[in-house]
Amino acid sequence: MQDKREILQEWIANSNNVVFFGGAGVSTESGIPDFRSVDGLYNQEYDYPPETIISHTFFVNRTEEFYRFYKKKMLVLDAKPNMAHIRLAEWEKSGHVRAVITQNIDGLHQMAGSKEVLELHGSVHRNYCQRCRKFYDAKYMKEADGVPRCSCGGIIKPDVVLYEEGLDSDTMTKSIRYIAQADVLIIGGTSLVVYPAAGLIDYFRGSKLVVINRSTTSRDKNADLVIDDSIGKVFESIHID
Repeated sequence: MQDKREILQEWIANSNNVVFFGGAGVSTESGIPDFRSVDGLYNQEYDYPPETIISHTFFVNRTEEFYRFYKKKMLVLDAKPNMAHIRLAEWEKSGHVRAVITQNIDGLHQMAGSKEVLELHGSVHRNYCQRCRKFYDAKYMKEADGVPRCSCGGIIKPDVVLYEEGLDSDTMTKSIRYIAQADVLIIGGTSLVVYPAAGLIDYFRGSKLVVINRSTTSRDKNADLVIDDSIGKVFESIHID
């Protein structure tokens, strides 16, 4: 394992064009649950699986139940960046990491100091009234009773991509450009099963594809380096001068 980390450290240190593509596993290390995982808690507490609740149709038709789940499972506002977030911000500042592309919606990359963060699925920190487009922060959403409403009376919607909704085209275009131009692409904390986000990996043309994940992924066989471990633990062990 140490040999693999030394290789990764060398690749990062010798590049000024590293792109990171991350998923839920990056956030779970900060204590944020992966809402796609159906466990006993969901089955006991909710009448529908997470994928159904976090859908556009459910938001429109069962808004109150949507928000009961959303506030409890997705608005984890006391979470702090872990070493994966911190190292990526450091490596961006030192000129090695060009961009972070994330499927997460928690804003922890920005909290750690990363500047070029492309949020494929939006952010819990941006919320807008559907009637007048007035902005509300995550704290307002968390503290609102029942369905969060605007001062105009409209229902506020989080700026997150729900199932049945399309990804932002500008974010997708920028992500594709970064991945296509990168010479090192690090995939971390994702099993690469959520599309269309996972399909962005197909645009990589560089020479060093790295996969860091606790479980196997569909890209392991194509990767130049595979590390089966915690993304935070791996990054913590890497020191770039």
